Amino acid sequence: MMTNPILIAVIVLGAIGLVSALILFVAAKRFAVHEDERIAKVQEVLPGANCGGCGFPGCAGFAAGCVKAADGGSIEGLLCPVGGQPVMEQVANILGMTAAATAPKVAVVRCNGTCENRPRIAEFDGVQSCRVQHMLGSGETACAYGCLGCGDCVDACQFDAIHINPQTGLPEVDEEKCTACGACVKACPRNIIEVRLKGPKNRRMVVLCNNKDKGAITRKACSVGCIACQKCVKVCKFEAITVENNLSYIDADKCKLCRKCEEECPQHTILAVNFPPRKPKAEKPAEPATEKPAVAKAEKPAVAKAEKPAEPATEKPAVAKVEKPAEPKAEKPAAKAAAAATATAPVVEPAKDQDKA
Repeated sequence: MMTNPILIAVIVLGAIGLVSALILFVAAKRFAVHEDERIAKVQEVLPGANCGGCGFPGCAGFAAGCVKAADGGSIEGLLCPVGGQPVMEQVANILGMTAAATAPKVAVVRCNGTCENRPRIAEFDGVQSCRVQHMLGSGETACAYGCLGCGDCVDACQFDAIHINPQTGLPEVDEEKCTACGACVKACPRNIIEVRLKGPKNRRMVVLCNNKDKGAITRKACSVGCIACQKCVKVCKFEAITVENNLSYIDADKCKLCRKCEEECPQHTILAVNFPPRKPKAEKPAEPATEKPAVAKAEKPAVAKAEKPAEPATEKPAVAKVEKPAEPKAEKPAAKAAAAATATAPVVEPAKDQDKA
């Protein structure tokens, strides 16, 4: 009696399983999605980093995207940043396409706010995360746009291509290891890191600032911050520099690497990367003193100045001063009477006869 219910249950369950399997088989055949064999072949040549730098969710998604683009007639614009041009050429061969030459790129940290250039005004005692500090405020400095230096970009890099410099407190990119996958770009909460063209001979011009405040505020926060003076814009003949939101930016596609903007920047915000040191301007050598044959200068005979003849000394005739006759002083009445008496007295001559005797 007990065997029959168990046996019946087994039979019923077996029948249900068999029917379900038949239904699933028919549905699988009916709604089957045939995957292109090229997707698996493309995925095999990819590096398998699954970094997302290509813009797809992993290498499988990128492989499917390449096959779909090839069916559309071109895979231009698709790039595996880790594999680079060699991998893309293999992908193009599988798909029967031609891989367009792509310029290599590298991650660039657009901030020069070192400990010397951007002094600390506070100390953060909490979770050492750039994203956390950014959410709580401006961080330990007065610049609300600069690098926080906690290393979120370091943790995001799968290729050990970025590290924090303990002296400057800023992340530094190892160009030999960097694959330009963009993981560090996504990890930075302040959008300081940018993937840029490496440039010819790995040389490029970069504005090392991300501060969008006005010049006076920027200068107080950082001694090398961009103050939007637009001197770099005026000196650039190729229209490669623009100023927007109080911040200058160099277009790598237009820049001709003349370095004039670097010389013109008063804040030393623009940096020339991987350029040889400038040679000091050679002073023009002093021209050897070529002694010209001494030409005897014909001295002009000294022309004696005609002296004016000395005018004869015309002595002026001495003019005798006419002395005024002294006016007789008024004599006293007694003196006058005596004088009158002597004047009237007769003169008695001696007798001649007496003389003869």
